[in-house]
Amino acid sequence: MLNDTETAEKGVRRLENPKKELQSHLVAGETFLTWQIKEDGKFIYGYYPGPQRILSNYNSVRHFPSVYALLEVIDFTGNYEDTRRAKKALQWGIDHLTLNHQHEKKPLLFVVEKRKQGTDEIKLGAQAMLILALCKYQEVTKDASFLRRLMEAFNAVVFFRQKSGRYNHVLNTDLTVKDEFRIIYYEGEITFALARLYELTQDEQVLKMVKQSLDFMVDNDYGKYHDHWISYAVNEALQIFPNNREYMKLGLKNVFSHLDFIAKRDTSYPTLLDLMNAAVKMTDIIKLTGNDDLLETYDLIRLRRIWKYRAEYELATGSFQPELAMYFYAPYKFVGGFFARHDHFRTRIDDCEHFLSGLINYYNYTY
Repeated sequence: MLNDTETAEKGVRRLENPKKELQSHLVAGETFLTWQIKEDGKFIYGYYPGPQRILSNYNSVRHFPSVYALLEVIDFTGNYEDTRRAKKALQWGIDHLTLNHQHEKKPLLFVVEKRKQGTDEIKLGAQAMLILALCKYQEVTKDASFLRRLMEAFNAVVFFRQKSGRYNHVLNTDLTVKDEFRIIYYEGEITFALARLYELTQDEQVLKMVKQSLDFMVDNDYGKYHDHWISYAVNEALQIFPNNREYMKLGLKNVFSHLDFIAKRDTSYPTLLDLMNAAVKMTDIIKLTGNDDLLETYDLIRLRRIWKYRAEYELATGSFQPELAMYFYAPYKFVGGFFARHDHFRTRIDDCEHFLSGLINYYNYTY
């Protein structure tokens, strides 16, 4: 814990050249995340560097987005040889973290969370992450070898749907409903994933489901949730429905009513940068499509100022630079990684996933 005279920035480097230092750490971040993939394709889930502990549990929700983030950073660095490791991780996930079902002779592929206590679960968020990771793999590599499994994963999404257009969040392995609601992230995740899937396949059934999801969010004021996945979903949807003003209003409320919190947050909190990235891109789309009137009540200069601040603050206070890693056991293990300072410098694959995705999107759109 920090005392009253310390901040999260104490003892960290000044970013004299943010572009160069960000680029350098993203390259190191790719190396770090690639090293976490074992020979069989499973990740080392994470570490507590202070207590010198390796985390022994595993979470299927976090496996596939970590592969997605690795593919993003591979595309950024151009180290395409590392896609072999990413493919191995995808295959391990499909072999060990999924469940096959049949419905009306149609094959279905679900991601299953195998729990040590209680019954196994099928989570909507994990399903979304499988779809996103497989889409990203095909986008980056042009290898369609997972396309059949990708469409089986899409076919399975129907079983989460309610008649209202909302999604159930968690199913039992027999596909009965376990929890109608678990966490708001899931709905934005699946909508973003389906938008990406439509862009890849141009499948009209996928498009129909994307629209149903977004219309439900508009009708039920999902902008009040300040969820970065909702912003990602809206921003991606505007690539498909470039003049839908209701989606624009949803996306604007989702971020601008949260700016004070974002500006004052003293932890690196990487999902806030995810939210800001999507918001800045969205405001540019709104301008380009001639819907500027929707922006009249919003402070766009402040938005961009906070966006830049969050990216640089995150790099300075959440990344394992060598001068920080040297204070922990086996420093070479952590250089290039990212951590949650408030949780004993926890360094988990999903921490790296969020930091890498946010910083890559920031870099690509800024420089």
